[in-house]
Amino acid sequence: MYVRAPGSRLSAALATGLVTALLATGCGQGDDPSVATPSAAPTSAVPSTTPTAADSPTASTPTVDREITVTIAKRRVNPPTGRVTVGKGELVRITVTSDTADELHVHGYDLGARLPAGVPGSVQFRADKTGLFEVETHETELVLFQLVVR
Repeated sequence: MYVRAPGSRLSAALATGLVTALLATGCGQGDDPSVATPSAAPTSAVPSTTPTAADSPTASTPTVDREITVTIAKRRVNPPTGRVTVGKGELVRITVTSDTADELHVHGYDLGARLPAGVPGSVQFRADKTGLFEVETHETELVLFQLVVR
């Protein structure tokens, strides 16, 4: 025989409402529109793609002027943190591989990419703003390098 305690319906309704509200709002980290999943293009005028053997350069595919590759292992950045200078107007691709899941962020351009553990994540953009911009990871807060656009 099943006996329901007084107020158990109210408790169940409150618990269900709380869980629904939490699921609807999330933790807030996924709300940043500048962070793209690896399969989605970053928020820039030039889409970021991972080339495959079937892809071949064509007249409509812009050539990357500067490829910057960074690896993170045991919280160590390789190459070591420093400054990378590019010319204004250059097409830049930043590819990062981390041994732990994280998010890549390019300050000033408000670009980002998810970094699943061991899987490269990339952003590609036209360096159309001059200045000094920090490139970092979101979760571990590691500064990967400072991008200088002249």
